[in-house]
Amino acid sequence: MSELIVSVSGVRGVVGESLTPEVALRFAAAWAAAAPPGVIVVSRDGRPSGKMLHAAVIAGLTAAGRSVLDVGIAATPTVGVLVQHYRAAGAIQITASHNPAEYNGLKLLSPEGRVIPDRSGREVLERYRTGKYDWVRFNRIGSVETCPDTITPHLNAILNTVDVEKISQRRFRVVLDSNHGAGSQLGLALLEKLGCQVIPRGEIPNGAFEHPPEPLAENLVGICQVVRECQADVGFCQDPDGDRLAIIDGSGRYIGEEYTLALCLHHRLKSRKGPVVTNCASSRMNQDIAAKYGVPFFRSPVGEANVVDAMLAHDAVFGGEGNGGPIDPRVVLIRDSFVGIACVLEAMAEEGCSVADLVAQLPRYAIVKTKMSFPTEKLEAAYQAVTRRFRDGRTDRMDGLRIDLPNRWRLFWD
Repeated sequence: MSELIVSVSGVRGVVGESLTPEVALRFAAAWAAAAPPGVIVVSRDGRPSGKMLHAAVIAGLTAAGRSVLDVGIAATPTVGVLVQHYRAAGAIQITASHNPAEYNGLKLLSPEGRVIPDRSGREVLERYRTGKYDWVRFNRIGSVETCPDTITPHLNAILNTVDVEKISQRRFRVVLDSNHGAGSQLGLALLEKLGCQVIPRGEIPNGAFEHPPEPLAENLVGICQVVRECQADVGFCQDPDGDRLAIIDGSGRYIGEEYTLALCLHHRLKSRKGPVVTNCASSRMNQDIAAKYGVPFFRSPVGEANVVDAMLAHDAVFGGEGNGGPIDPRVVLIRDSFVGIACVLEAMAEEGCSVADLVAQLPRYAIVKTKMSFPTEKLEAAYQAVTRRFRDGRTDRMDGLRIDLPNRWRLFWD
């Protein structure tokens, strides 16, 4: 039996093992008891198990007396925009993000349309673990309404941040790989509004993944071939809930998730100066770009909620994580693949160049990520040994151990 992964922002597990209808119902009821007054938005990505969990979540919310705005299938950043648009009390997004098909999960969003911060999340966890729910009598059961328009608010918010006419004039040929997740619904509409010729792959949001859902190089070999064969200008690859974006250039070369944020940041700072935030595991490209434009640069611990906390604290104009998750606060305080798509297309249009040319303008670092097993009780001693080994580096213990040297950096994170 797999174990349920429980965090301050939600739960995730293997459906039918650690993640059951009972877990979903109880967690939804815990959020209902902790959330401020108002309607709660409910949505899901395209996984088949989402239908069952969706029913359990709505049962938990309405049994606790909460009214529900049912969005159906939608990307996570779209749900964040809808929370803001309808002034909702928060949301439950049913998704396992980039995890394999047997997984699903529940992600909680706050009234600000962001992943709930640590303090709120801990209250929900306490209620979930102790069973502190507020069930209501038959005459106070919550109602359920269907959202009349799930994509327009998000679409308009993104279009307001780019030069639509300039992008449309280029008539870019674009491969959009949504891999049967939730990203196609807004992704296709956005690319149409931007005047692109779209070659969709996996556009039906039924969760029947055609390749492993995490948008890594080894999982996108087939899509790279499609980009080459279709002679596309660019390929955009989303994870199942549409908050991460990987990019393929016109030659069919996988650019890499780390470059998504860097490309967006490099373009945005040309026209809009201000502080930027990334997590401590993101490439140093972003710090170099901030230095190039003379703007303050801040790091946060790993985790989207931590990045957003730091963005709000420093009034950042842009931020995100190096896993392909740009965050534009003008749109929504959630990692957003659609922001990345629009931003990269605008950069290509304004500079009259290819994605490969844009990448060539960025600082270059070789990025190697690996995992190993290590006894927890020996971790601190190991960190101290590594620090002694790199005495000439600047150490940062914000989250794990990061060591910055003149032309390279390392992160050891548990």
